[in-house]
Amino acid sequence: MSHLAPLKLALTLTVFATIAALILAIGDVKTRPEIELRLAEDLKAILSQVVPEQLHDNDLTQGPLTLERPNGTPLTAYRALYKGAVIAIAIPVTGQGYAGDIDLVMGVNAQGEVLGVRVLSHAETPGLGDKIEALKNDWVLGFTGLSFATLAPDQWKVKKDGGVFDQFSGATITPRGVVKAVKQGLEFITANHAVLFAGDTP
Repeated sequence: MSHLAPLKLALTLTVFATIAALILAIGDVKTRPEIELRLAEDLKAILSQVVPEQLHDNDLTQGPLTLERPNGTPLTAYRALYKGAVIAIAIPVTGQGYAGDIDLVMGVNAQGEVLGVRVLSHAETPGLGDKIEALKNDWVLGFTGLSFATLAPDQWKVKKDGGVFDQFSGATITPRGVVKAVKQGLEFITANHAVLFAGDTP
């Protein structure tokens, strides 16, 4: 009978593995709507910080545009409307930080002025690179009101590189990556202004 023991054990493990997989699958199906709802709420919250709600009368998450970045990847643009006219655009941008990608969202009005920039996610060093977060430092608020009309493109650098933006003591790479990402986002919106701000929308 001992020769049947390995088979019995294998069957038992298979049954338990199958049950565990089913439980995980059911859990995923049940929690997915809640996760998607939370992500949607987070997106709305961050959009309201880069495009103030008092400026528009629509839900920015409704009817976004999909454009192509210079590298060929898709980009979602969220349009802020007032009485049907597009008055501002919010787009995601990504910068290269010390510890990896820094994902941000920025809002820009029809005149090309930055309305706000906020960090979505990053893996920068606590106490140093995380000063890009608005809750920890007001550095990121320094982009508000700027445009290529008020600040020439070659000035969109940290001071160490000859630009006007402060760097953090011991953490130059992080703000450098954010400044570059915001500049590229502004360049993208400027280059696609006609499409992004085209006439009235339904």
